[in-house]
Amino acid sequence: MAHKPIVALVGRPNVGKSTLFNRFVGERLAVTDPMPGTTRDRLLADADWRGVTFRVIDTGGIEVYQPKNVRDTNTFAEGAADFVPLIKQQALVAVQDADVIVLLVDADHGITAADEEIAEILRRTDKPVLVAANKVDNLTEQEQTVEFYGLGLGEVYPLSAYHGLGTGDLLDAIVKAFPELPEEETSDDEEVMKIAIIGRPNVGKSSLLNLLLGEERVIVSPQAGTTRDAIDTEITWHGERVILIDTAGIRRRGKIEPGVEKYSVLRTMNALERADVALLLIDAGEGITEQDMHIAGYITDAYKSVVIVVNKWDTLEKDDHTMNKWLEDIKVKFDFLPEPAVVFISALTGQRVHSVLEVAHRVWQARFQRIATGELNRVLRQAIQKHPAPAKGTKRLKIMYLSQVSVNPPVFLFHVNDTRLVHFTYKRYLENQLREEFPFEGTPIRLSFRPRDGMLDGS
Repeated sequence: MAHKPIVALVGRPNVGKSTLFNRFVGERLAVTDPMPGTTRDRLLADADWRGVTFRVIDTGGIEVYQPKNVRDTNTFAEGAADFVPLIKQQALVAVQDADVIVLLVDADHGITAADEEIAEILRRTDKPVLVAANKVDNLTEQEQTVEFYGLGLGEVYPLSAYHGLGTGDLLDAIVKAFPELPEEETSDDEEVMKIAIIGRPNVGKSSLLNLLLGEERVIVSPQAGTTRDAIDTEITWHGERVILIDTAGIRRRGKIEPGVEKYSVLRTMNALERADVALLLIDAGEGITEQDMHIAGYITDAYKSVVIVVNKWDTLEKDDHTMNKWLEDIKVKFDFLPEPAVVFISALTGQRVHSVLEVAHRVWQARFQRIATGELNRVLRQAIQKHPAPAKGTKRLKIMYLSQVSVNPPVFLFHVNDTRLVHFTYKRYLENQLREEFPFEGTPIRLSFRPRDGMLDGS
């Protein structure tokens, strides 16, 4: 599978980066069912244009003092120069990680000193750069964008991110500018368990990685990952190859510092995309935080299997009920996760660390489990008998039969009379019935529905 190209939206505050981000992402999300999970402020997401899927990054959040009336491109207003390093840092990181960069400018305000500073960085890159002149509300106003050719970055695309005017032309240009990306090596990796270690900063990710490497002692080689800055480590565990993928800690969005740390989510998501199983580390001393649930949502979005690893277990004062209370709390707060496995460890003392790979391997095997068609349809018949399929008006949903069409993660295909009759609550019911019968510990499953005309609709 080819890597998803990355598009970074850069520019000073209040030029419409987040609005354009939502426009790009919303066009794709509007035609798919959102995954159940926690509500989160998206920093990056996948978008689709004319069949090409790519990742969009919103670099909003760096506040640079820039008075509204400043149009002088040669000097900064008083105090604005203090923020030049932050502007440059934002642009530099975008250049490093993106395949295509979109510089957003405000057509109403013309070129500002901040625009010039970012453009100066982008002119020196070998990455494709597109200038999007935002807040052009009608075609007659497009002439006001001509001055942005003065930034020296090439073609300028007038648009209104809010109304959608001109966004199609920009998307066409973005897709055309994508480089030829290398294909992932798939010859041997299908048999390799790939594990990403994920969590907030300072929950013990590096300590756990070092312990796993130290215990196994058989390090094959450190190798560059398919993301631009990740280092994967391959080990041998009980005679099997295992790739451990370390990641940066993901802070709450409001706590992320400007610059390189802004992209920790991107790099973690790239690592997660390459993994089969995510080890979600939680600090036992701090309990389950909103950010832990936030990160779990990213794992769910990526359809990865998950093991919740409660670290620093040695720091708690415990009684006979402590572990059960934790398990109940996990069940409630992570109710959107697919029956996650849970391990309580101490990376400091080594307590139960040996069980981490054992549980991860069990969860990994669930991703490749295949269920016979006969067994699936037996469960389907029982499910329909207990809870008949829904009707819409005089028309009732009919499910002819069920089959499993793929693994990693498992995908199940329901052949129905009309996909429009499939309500999301009945989808969830069918998934729960499958999970009651077959063990998919910590592993997401996908349900798709095909009508008689052969068109596929799924979630």
